Amino acid sequence: MPWIKFVHIAALVCWCGALLYLPALLMASVRQRADGGFDHDAPPIPRFLFNSAATPAALLAIASGTLLFLIYGLAGGWLVLKLAAVMGMVLCHALCGWLILRVEQNHWRGVWTLSALTAALASLLMLTVIALVLAKPFA
Repeated sequence: MPWIKFVHIAALVCWCGALLYLPALLMASVRQRADGGFDHDAPPIPRFLFNSAATPAALLAIASGTLLFLIYGLAGGWLVLKLAAVMGMVLCHALCGWLILRVEQNHWRGVWTLSALTAALASLLMLTVIALVLAKPFA
């Protein structure tokens, strides 16, 4: 069953990359709007990335992780902490979706700050997941 681990890791890499890129893309959209002399429409790229790459990768990562849990019978305190960190990543994912909606509705206030905080929190959560998986404390 190494292919399940491969699918899980590949999906996680895609999802984590999107979780870092989406806030950066939103921050660039805000900066572009502030620098431009004309009123700009919201760029379609964030929604496309969110719907076509980030969300399917997140669902595949979660599904394959669940399958790994069921097949290998993983257990331990580290797994509970890892799942809590993954839940935080899901909340960051949802926050990115909400920020995309705000940008599309031309509600630009606070988008840059929330995008930066989302990227920082997602980074911290990703590092937490990696540390927990590699160290497996409380096993």
